[in-house]
Amino acid sequence: MEMRDFGRTGMKVSILGFGCGAVGGLMVRGSSADQERAIGKALDAGINYFDTAVQYGDGLSETHLGQVLARLKPANAIVGTKVRVPSAKFGAIAAEITRSLDASLQRLAMDHVDIFHLHNPITDNGGDESLSVKQVLEEVAPAFEALQAAGKTRFLGITAVGDTAALHAVLKSGRFHSAQVSYNMLNPSAARPLPKDYPAQDYERLFDQTQAAGVGVVGIRVLAGGALSGTADRHPIASPPPAPIGSALDYGTDLQRAQRLMPLVTEGFAGSLAEASTRYVIAHPAMGTILVGMATVDEFDAALAAVLKGPLPPAALARVEELSAGFVGEGR
Repeated sequence: MEMRDFGRTGMKVSILGFGCGAVGGLMVRGSSADQERAIGKALDAGINYFDTAVQYGDGLSETHLGQVLARLKPANAIVGTKVRVPSAKFGAIAAEITRSLDASLQRLAMDHVDIFHLHNPITDNGGDESLSVKQVLEEVAPAFEALQAAGKTRFLGITAVGDTAALHAVLKSGRFHSAQVSYNMLNPSAARPLPKDYPAQDYERLFDQTQAAGVGVVGIRVLAGGALSGTADRHPIASPPPAPIGSALDYGTDLQRAQRLMPLVTEGFAGSLAEASTRYVIAHPAMGTILVGMATVDEFDAALAAVLKGPLPPAALARVEELSAGFVGEGR
């Protein structure tokens, strides 16, 4: 398993992480036997980053992950969890963050996590369930730093969802060590400029900012919530199609565009669209670790096999750019 430096943290993380989210559903709705089997295989393969959140199954993901890790007792597991501050608690952000992490640690049966991520969207001025740049820098960051000083988390992170300028400003502040960044074949704008009228949010080369600030990157939405599998079929324990992040405004449009990338398979660049998607994101050097949603042990095996094949070669990356240029001018 390839290991990569994770920003300025000094940690080395496996390029494939183990996502415990609700979209795939294995760590929320799967059997305990399958959960333990998948995590055991991950550890045997050299995977060391495990990503969860209280929002995944209302704490079930954290509970299940903690139970399996307690049984398997890995020596080098790196665990990240998250807090989403509800708007009703925006008047007491620090207290809610502390309460949330304490509850997460209890479910995980741990005295600390390695990375604690903010799960709220970040926008210029806040509103609804998003937090403003001012709130993040003046309230969230100090609360996170207090928890770091108390030994409850080693490093501080954000989920890079929201307004592009706001995300750049928060990363530029130097207050955070990790960013969960949406990056896939439907929206490569964290890495390169988008053509004019391309139907996606423009993250304006966010990887340039993470690299300049020494921020480690956790790649999320690698399969665009499942759309980049190329099929509408979903496993019974998977969630319904999730709202897209950064790409189309509806999942059906993401799926239709994903299917137009199938020449990557028919022309022999990859054995499946999911494989191509996984190998595409690990081709960028800014990527620290990636998360691929899974419902079954077999889906974990497929993600692992894709990563072990290595990044897509330059000819395949060029073909992705050529095919996705066909999306220009279409509505989101």
